[in-house]
Amino acid sequence: MSVDSSAAEATAAASGAGTDGSPSAPGPRLDWRIRLGLLACVWGLSFLFIKVGGEAFAPLQVALARVAFGAVTLLCVLVLRRERLPRALPLWAHLAVAAFLLNALPFTLFTYAEQRIPSALAGICNATTPLFTLLSAALVLPGERPTRRSGSGMLIGFLGVLVVFGIWRGVGGQNLAGTATALCAALSMGAGWTYIRRFLSDSGQSSLSLSAAQLLAGAVELALAAPFLTTLPSNFPLGPTLSVLVLGALGTGVAFQLQYGLVRDAGATVASMVTYLVPIVSTVTGVVVLGETVAWNAPVGAVVILAGAALSARPAAGGARRKP
Repeated sequence: MSVDSSAAEATAAASGAGTDGSPSAPGPRLDWRIRLGLLACVWGLSFLFIKVGGEAFAPLQVALARVAFGAVTLLCVLVLRRERLPRALPLWAHLAVAAFLLNALPFTLFTYAEQRIPSALAGICNATTPLFTLLSAALVLPGERPTRRSGSGMLIGFLGVLVVFGIWRGVGGQNLAGTATALCAALSMGAGWTYIRRFLSDSGQSSLSLSAAQLLAGAVELALAAPFLTTLPSNFPLGPTLSVLVLGALGTGVAFQLQYGLVRDAGATVASMVTYLVPIVSTVTGVVVLGETVAWNAPVGAVVILAGAALSARPAAGGARRKP
C-alpha cells in the first residue's frame, strides 16, 4: 500500500542504514521517476485486485494469499541475494506486531471494506495513512510533537475525511460502514509505521530481510486465524484467483522492493510522493475497468486529504532536519 515520508524513513531506519536501505544488486537501475510511476500503478491497481479477489474469497483468505505470495516473492529475492532472515527472537516478536498492524489487519479490513464500497473510495481512504502515522507518532514517540504546520495539515486532512463521508448528509449513508472500515485499515497502518520507528529503528538488518520476515510473520498469523474464521473455498474462479496471485506477488512482494529502492536511491521525501499518486490510479481504474461510480465529494475530499498530508509532511522553512 501507500507509504508516506515518515513511513519510508522508518523503514530505512529499521535497516540500520539511514536512507541507504538494503544492499543493492549490481547493474544499472531504472530512473527513479519511472520506478515511482510503476509503484503508484502497482499500489493503485491493488485496490482493483482486492475488489475482484473479494468476489470469490473471504476477506481473511484474500489477505492470507496476498501476504503469503508476497512473502514467497521476497524470500526468493532474499535467497538470490544470499541474505538471511533475522535470528533474534525479540526482533521476531516486534516483527509479528508490525506484521499484524501493517499487513494482517489492514489487508483484511480493506477487503471487507471493498465488499461495501467502490475500490476507488478504498484507495482514497488509504491516502489518510500519512495523517494517521503523524498522529500516532505524536502520541507515542518522544520528540514527535506536531508543529503548528503539521498540526494544521492534520486538521485539514481530517476535514477532508469528513468531506469524503459527506457528513452534511448525516451518518446514515450507505457507504458509512465500508468507508469507516477502510479508514480503520489506514489507522492500523499508521500505527504500524510508528511501531517500526519505535522498536525496529536499530535492528541492524537489511530492509529486504526485515520486510520478508514481516510478511512471513503476517502469513503465519493469518494462516492460524483462517481455519477458525473462514471455510475452505469450494472452487477457485480464474479471475479472482489470478487477481489474488498478482496482488501478492506484484502488489506486495515486488512493491516492497520498489519502495525500498526508491528510499535508497531518491530519498524518503521523493518516495513519499507515491502517496499522492495512488488515489488517482485507484480511482481511474475503478471507474474505467470496474465501471464504478463515486460521488463528487469523494475526489474532492481526496484532494483536501492529500493537501493536508503534504502540509503535514513539509518541514517549516529553515527547520528541515538532515540525517547524519
